[in-house]
Amino acid sequence: MTLILLPPSEGKTGRLRGRAVDFATLSFPELNPVREQVLETLAKVSASADAHDVLEVGASLRDEVERNTRWRTEPSVPVSELYSGVLYDALCYSTLSAGSKRRAANRLLVISAAWGALRPGDRVPPYRLSMGTTLPGHGPLASVWRDPLSAALADVDGVIVDCRSSTYVAAWRPSGDQADKWVSVNVVRERGGVRSVVSHNAKHTRGLVARHLLESGKDPGTPKSLHKLIGERWNAELDRAAAGWTLTVVEHD
Repeated sequence: MTLILLPPSEGKTGRLRGRAVDFATLSFPELNPVREQVLETLAKVSASADAHDVLEVGASLRDEVERNTRWRTEPSVPVSELYSGVLYDALCYSTLSAGSKRRAANRLLVISAAWGALRPGDRVPPYRLSMGTTLPGHGPLASVWRDPLSAALADVDGVIVDCRSSTYVAAWRPSGDQADKWVSVNVVRERGGVRSVVSHNAKHTRGLVARHLLESGKDPGTPKSLHKLIGERWNAELDRAAAGWTLTVVEHD
């Protein structure tokens, strides 16, 4: 089965009322011990005088940092509604058909600095934490999650469509047989025969790619069949990388 990896977004949507997170209901329960350790440390750091320096955020995000200290009691939000921003606006989960949402329940996976891996139906509170953060007593979060995620995702055997940024790729990089079906989605803009990397638009296009895969109802079994499916809508090129594959979506001005 195709797996679509998404990064989280900095923007998150909270709620005023609702039940707190219940670890027993989360996907990948084997990650719960690490989740709790990370979140406990995050709460302590967020209550400290140097919280903004450690988390590398500005003073304008004071309320979001303070909210980290309440993760046990803060109302939880379905992951399908939690994240906002360019990629998630393009995915527009709320407008997917019922069939597409059923596929999303099993195929979409968000790699999170606080929670490791989350599916759309999981409910967690909003948080402020990046995978690029180094937490006291833990070290770089990408290193903290690397082994737990490798174990939790060891059984993935379908095509892995990777829409994450490099910061989140560092937390789990498919290897061995999985690397043969790992496809990273890149986006470039071509103007006058010259190509340039885009960032903002790349997030938008990756969101559209994820939506297209869910709406198609198809389950490409190989990187080449994935390329064919994406090629129905975009000018796309598939190349073998040192590890895995790269699918480049070419946008023209």
